[in-house]
This record gives sequence, C-alpha cells and structure tokens, in this order.
Amino acid sequence: MATDRTPESRVDVCIVGAGPAGALMAAKLAGQGHEVVVLEAGPRFESDQRLERMERAIRPGIEADVWDMGGDRDAYTSDGDRHYPLNVARVKGVGGSTLHWQGMVMRLHESDFAGTVATGEDPAWPLTYDDLRPHYSEVERAFGVSGAADNPFAPPRDGPFPMPAFPPSYSDSLFAPACEELGISMHSVPNARNSESYDGRSECVGYGTCQPVCPSGAKYSADVHIETAEERGARVIDRAPVQRLETADSGERVTAAVYATPDGETHRQEARQFVLAAGGVEIPRLLLLSRNEAHPDGLANSSGLVGRFFMDHLFAGAGGTIDEPTRQNHVGFLTSETHQFYDDPGQAVRDRDGNVVVPATDEPLAPMKLEFFNYAGPSPVELALSGDSFGDELLDDLRDAYGNSIAMGGLVGQRPDRSNRITLDASTTDDHGNPVPSIEWSLDARTERTLERANAIQTAILDELGVDISWTVGPADTGPGYHHMGTTRMGTDPAESVVDARLRTHDVANLTVASSSVFPSSGAMNPTLTIGALALKAADHVDADL
Repeated sequence: MATDRTPESRVDVCIVGAGPAGALMAAKLAGQGHEVVVLEAGPRFESDQRLERMERAIRPGIEADVWDMGGDRDAYTSDGDRHYPLNVARVKGVGGSTLHWQGMVMRLHESDFAGTVATGEDPAWPLTYDDLRPHYSEVERAFGVSGAADNPFAPPRDGPFPMPAFPPSYSDSLFAPACEELGISMHSVPNARNSESYDGRSECVGYGTCQPVCPSGAKYSADVHIETAEERGARVIDRAPVQRLETADSGERVTAAVYATPDGETHRQEARQFVLAAGGVEIPRLLLLSRNEAHPDGLANSSGLVGRFFMDHLFAGAGGTIDEPTRQNHVGFLTSETHQFYDDPGQAVRDRDGNVVVPATDEPLAPMKLEFFNYAGPSPVELALSGDSFGDELLDDLRDAYGNSIAMGGLVGQRPDRSNRITLDASTTDDHGNPVPSIEWSLDARTERTLERANAIQTAILDELGVDISWTVGPADTGPGYHHMGTTRMGTDPAESVVDARLRTHDVANLTVASSSVFPSSGAMNPTLTIGALALKAADHVDADL
C-alpha cells in the first residue's frame, strides 16, 4: 500500500524537520489541541533495524553509511580556509541528529547569555539563563537525563535530574589523583540515556556504539516524541523535502511549504503558523531558496544575515600510554569532565605546592570544557585485520598494543564571524535541481589560542599522571564537533539579527525558527539541550499566537 504524502486541508502548524526541535514542538503543540503536520526530508528508520545498523557500523569491509547519507540528495560544497565535512555527522530522517549523537546534555552557563562585555566578541543573547531555566528542566524530563548535581561550575537548577548519573569509569579513577594534585575539579557528565528504566525505555545495556547507533533505545532519540506527537493527532510525512516557502503578496506571512515526494509529485502544505527545525545548514539554505519579489535576498533576510555567523565547536585532545592497565572499555559515552576553565580559561594551573604548571594569561579566550575519555586506544579489530600475525602471536601483539592507552578531549567555542557562512552554490544541484549549500569556514585567532590553551592543560594533567604522550590535536589539525550554530542569529535589532527572543523572524510574522541556528554565540557546551529548551519555549509562543 502506497504511503499517503498529500497535504492536509486544515493545519494550524507546519513544522519542517523531525529532529529534536521539531519533534518536541510537534508533541507539545499537538498536546495543546492544535492540528500539526511535520514535513521531514528523510525516511523513517524502523527501530527493529537498529541492530542491523549497528552491525553495519562495526563490521569490517562495509562502506555503506549507517544512516544512508550521501548522493545527490545530500550534496554540498565547502570553501574557505578549511574544508567542512558536512556529511560526516548529519542524518536526514525521522529523529534527525539524535539518531547518532553521543547524548551529552549540558546547560549553557549564565555567562554565555551575557556575552563577552570586555571584548564584545560574543554578543549577548536577547534572553537570560533564567528565561530558559524552566524549559531546561522541562527538556531534561522529556529527554530523560541521567546526572548529578556535583558540578560546582554549573548554573543553578531546580531539583534533581530525572535519573541518577552513571558511575565514574575506571579510567576516571586514574585521572582523579592527577587532577587533585593540580587543583582541577572533576564532575559527572549529564547524559540523555537511561541509567535506569525511564519513560518506557530500558536502561543502558552497554553496547558501546552510541555513535552512530543505539540499538537498545536507552539513549534518547527524537523519534520518541514523533511517536508521542502522532498519538496526539499530529501527522508526520517522511521523504518530503521542502523546496521553498511561499508568502502572500505582501511577504508578511508564509502561506505554504512546497514539498516534493518520491513519486515525483510536488505539493503545497498550507498552515497558520510555520516552524523551521531542519538544522543550522538546511534552514538558511531553505530561506535563501525561498526568495521572491517581496524578499529578493531570501526569506526573512532583510538584515542580510541569513547564513552568516556559522559556528561550530572545535576539538582539542591529547593522549598516549601509561605503565598500567587502564581497563579500556568502549562505553560509548563520557562519565567525567571539568568545566573549571569554562568561564575563566586563562586561570593558572598550580600543583599542590603552589608551583605554576600552566601560567595564567589575560589574552581573550573562548569558553572550553575538558573531557576524560573512557576509551582511547586503537581498535583491536582493526589491529587484527591490518596485522600480519595469526593465532597466539596475534594475541600477544594485541596485548602489547591494547589496554594501556589513555586520553583527554574537549570542546572549544568558536567566535562568531560574519565571513563564516552558508550560501547557495548554483554550480552544483541536489536531486531536485536546487542549488546545494556551500559552507565557507575558517578559524579565528581566539579559537586557535584557546585550542592551544586546552592542549596545555590536558598535557599538564597527562604529565602528572605519568603518560607517555604520543599525540595531540590542536589548532593545526582540529576538527568540528558538528554543532551547526549561528546562521539565523537571535537578537533585538532586526538589522543585526534574523529572529527575536521568541524565535519568530523579524520579517515574517508567522515563521518561527527552532534550532541552534539562532544561537548568537557558541559557548562550548553540546547544544542539543539548549535547542530543546528553546523549542519548548517557542512552542508556548506559537500556542499563544494560535
């Protein structure tokens, strides 16, 4: 039986994108009695196929992408100082990026909302932490977050986490005395995965393949709330990529989302309110594709900032080997980190006797968070496949190469720069003949300084631990966290931003953007919890408008 992908005749809200923001908004708005349609460019991925997809990820010799990314549908180009590997870590489908995310969910700090007053490099947000605080609690309950209130640097919260934190790993216990010697505080990592049964989903069973797939369902993915939305009456149409948004002659309101279907047909979904929840690359692309006489430079782009200020988080890391077993276990997620250097990255690091190990600096730096890895060694499967030995000799070789590696990682926030942007590349088209997104991306001096700073602190901890450091990832060879931010930035001035504090576009009265694309600055925290909190807040505003 063919799937019906024809439009609904009466709709209150049309949501573009079935990732975490779109799913949360659909579930909440449908629960408030509104008629909701969700248009998702990718397919549904059935839960009973998760084990097969996990096997695809870990079995040698299988080159097919776990989530079927690639080809003309997902084509892009990259320009600027650095190539941006867009398709390495995105998913088009019901559930979006949460199908393959690591699941770490931290709240932004109060300082992130205030911006950097001294240098002005990070603009203030048009809302405060307290404005978002109740929605942070709401989204933690929705996701199911395991955590503990043991982080002395975290912003204030109301009440405990929904579930207790995962216990520290064995390798965390190895880091602990070195950090204590250097006065560095370790604390737990909030995770959107079940440490016990929650919301009808089992506790984590330790497959260790959280990225790119959790076969047990213990890690939250947005298809959970898509199912909730459908139970409440919402309709979700998959494999329905939106080609453009149409507006009334005045351009003040969106009248329809024009989408394609696999049978080659094109349809128009009309609605009273529209929400874009398709991520920090596809949202600006769609707005630029929707240019018309009333919006000649792209929809909601009177500021000229649609697509500009593209930001990501940059990876910093260091590791090596230690003369004792580390009991390596590819848990798949982190259990300990430190935010000690988040608000004050230039502070000195001293040992127990007061000797300076990492000198203080007053140079402008970005926020950073540092992570203690549970798994840092080579893959024994890859070692076996690439080696020349067999049998007992192979076993001895694996024992020599595996089991005493240890490492740290971390994320550094990127400064917003208007030259980093998403544009349309008409020289390359997708499977429907539309220009593909082009990413212009480079790193600024502040980000590079902060990466060097993160490496210095990581090296100090590893040296204290007695690690023979064999690798470091810093400014020259860093890579992105695949957290797409800033391309429809939030602000009070329509000339300097795309959306306002309630995430409605300045130019179009019935168009809301729910995504990290609205972030004015990047911070250094994984963004999904903030995306969810903003989406739930925006749902309240859309509900009030209806």
